[in-house]
Formats: sequence, structure tokens, C-alpha cells
Amino acid sequence: MPLITNDAVVFGLLMATLAGIFITSHSEKPGWKKFYKFVPSLLLCYFIPSLYSTFGIIDPEKSNLYYMASRYLLPASLVLLTISIDLKGIMSLGWKAVAMFLAGTTGIIIGGPIAMLIIGAINPEILNGAGPDEIWRGLATIAGSWIGGGANQTAMLEVYKPSNELFSAMVTVDIIVANIWMGFILYGAGMSDKVDKWFNADSSAITTLRKNIEEYQASIAKIPTLVDFIKIAAIAFGITAIGHMVGGFVGPWIDENAPKLAEFSLNSSFFWIVVVATTGGLIASFTNARYLEGAGASKVGSLFLYVLVMTIGMQMDLGAFVDVPGYFAIGFVWIIIHVIILLSVGKLIKAPFFFVAVGSQANVGGAASAPIVASAFHPSLAPVGVLLAVLGYALGTYGAYFCAEIMRVLY
Repeated sequence: MPLITNDAVVFGLLMATLAGIFITSHSEKPGWKKFYKFVPSLLLCYFIPSLYSTFGIIDPEKSNLYYMASRYLLPASLVLLTISIDLKGIMSLGWKAVAMFLAGTTGIIIGGPIAMLIIGAINPEILNGAGPDEIWRGLATIAGSWIGGGANQTAMLEVYKPSNELFSAMVTVDIIVANIWMGFILYGAGMSDKVDKWFNADSSAITTLRKNIEEYQASIAKIPTLVDFIKIAAIAFGITAIGHMVGGFVGPWIDENAPKLAEFSLNSSFFWIVVVATTGGLIASFTNARYLEGAGASKVGSLFLYVLVMTIGMQMDLGAFVDVPGYFAIGFVWIIIHVIILLSVGKLIKAPFFFVAVGSQANVGGAASAPIVASAFHPSLAPVGVLLAVLGYALGTYGAYFCAEIMRVLY
């Protein structure tokens, strides 16, 4: 029996842990600054809850917190993260920024199937899983994480339903491989001038970009009121409610009337919940609702997302690295393909390394780490990482679904 069985107590423990991580990661004390220089805070959001499970403090299989976070907070998070998307703002970043982001997305979509085939050819036993243990189902969750983030990862988890053991291993692969790559990017940020010279890139546009971002932030910033928070909650959970209504009708209807579509997981009610949430947020971004970003809409969405990340961390298997090295081999080959495509496109279009780095992290790291990479170039550029990461959230569900279907066909 776990030490804690009451979900209210478990939730309080997770929130206290999350607060501790954020307080220490933003501390000015030299010890903490040095610690978080090498250990990303996002990694701890996964790792510490996994320790609670590993040492029997909590039992994720007896907790309903993940269900609550995935069904209610996830779609609400998607709404709030996509509602802030400013397509005009993204276009004003210049076509090279968007091109590098899409190059990163392409690298993830095609990299997964290629990596699966390469490692599968070397070790055919890795492809021997059946049913919920089919490896492509687990890789689909990595695709969701590496195109959009934790929210999209959870969406793929619910759509393709890999076994708990397989998903635990894939979460570990996702976290370790992604953070190793982010370390290389942060190192590259310190020598971006040399990389720009190799790319023959003109980085003067970054200065103009920084000025535009500062002006945009100033134009929408406001002190949030209770009315603002009520509007944010109403839009987030209102669109989530619509998603549940659509999913509750369309999923069963397809199951009964078009069973062949089940091969593409279109009979999954959760799939439709996520699609409606993402699409609803995008539609709302063309209305005055997008100005709620100035009151902190994306921050509320990020809070929901971090709660989700903590509940996912509860299910992480720390022994996966030793037990399933083949999965890590797929992850490393996958990220290498992503990097090769990024650098090739960056060299071809002479893109500043800033766009290469942020374009990659907006995919692989999402809203949690893309701003970290952007601010490594200049603190005022952090919102660029957020902006492109939001685009990743918008495309993550669709891109990951496409990647997963390719792997399903090739499996």
C-alpha cells in the first residue's frame, strides 16, 4: 500500500513540489543558480514525482489525478496556449524563423519512422510488441511531446493508448534525450556569432525583432482583474465543454457507423476533445479574446500544463534506461535526424542560429524550454520562444497524429 492514498493529499504534495521547483529555479542564490544551470527545472517536474511513485509514497494506478488533468486541464491548457497565438506576429518574425520551426517539425515527423526502421533492422526484437505494447504507440507520445509539448504528448497517449510500462519508458526517453539536446543548444548560443558566420547569416534582423517584441509586450500588458480571470476560465473551460460534447457524440458515432475509421483512432472521444480545444483556441485568437493574453491567459494555461506534467511524472519508470536501451537508441537517432534537417535548412537559407535554436526548442521543448533558449541569446527575446512554442501547440496534435500513422503503417 502506498503511504498516501488520498488524492487531495497527493495533489497538495505535487503542488508543493512544483512551488519548490519554481521558487528555487528563480532564486538569486549562487548555489541554486549553479544547480539549475546544469539541471533544467522541467526535468525535476518529471523526476521528483517519479521518485514518489518509485519509493511507494504514492500509487499512480490508484490515483485519479492524471484523469482529471488530462480530461479537464489539458484541453483548457490547449485553449489558453493557442488563444494567444498571433499569426501576424509570427509572420513579422520573418519567414526564416517560421521556416526553421517547420524544418524542425518536419525532422520530428519523418525522423520517428526512420529511426524506428533503422533500430528495428539492427534489433528486430524491439518491434515484437503486440497490442498496447506495439512500440509505435509509445513513439507516438514522443512525437506529440517533440512537436508541441506535454499537452500534445498526453493527447497521443489517450488516442493510441500504449501500455503503462511502454509509456513510462517513453517518457524517460523523451525527457533525457530532449534535455541532452537542449544542453547542446545552450552551449551553441554562447558561440552563435561563429555559427552565423558559418551559415553566412545576417543577424541584424534579430535587433529589429527584439525591439518589435518589446513594443508588442508593452502594448498588451495590463494588471489583471477578477473579471479577466473569470473570462479566461470561461473561455478555457467553455471550449473544453464543447470538446467533450463533440467527442462524446462523434467518437461513438464513428465506432458504430464507420468502424474502419477506428484504424486512424477517429473513434476516440478524447481525440475530438483535443482537436476541438486546439481549433477553438485558434478561432478565438482571431477575436478580442486574444487580448486576454495581456492579463495572463498563457500563464494560466502553463500552470494547467505543469500540473499535467507532474501527473505524467508520477508514471515515469526510472529503470527504463537500463531495461530498454533500444528505446533510447531510437530516441537518439530520431533527434539526430531532426538536427541534420535543421542544420541543413539553416545553412541553405542562411538563417541566424537564433532561429535554428528557437525553432528546434519550440518543437522539442515546447513552451517550457523554448523561452529559456531564446533568453540565452537576449532576455527580451524570450517571448519569441513562447510565440513559436504556441505555434507548436497548435500544430502538435496534427503533426504527431500524422507521424504516428506513418509509424503504424510501417510497423
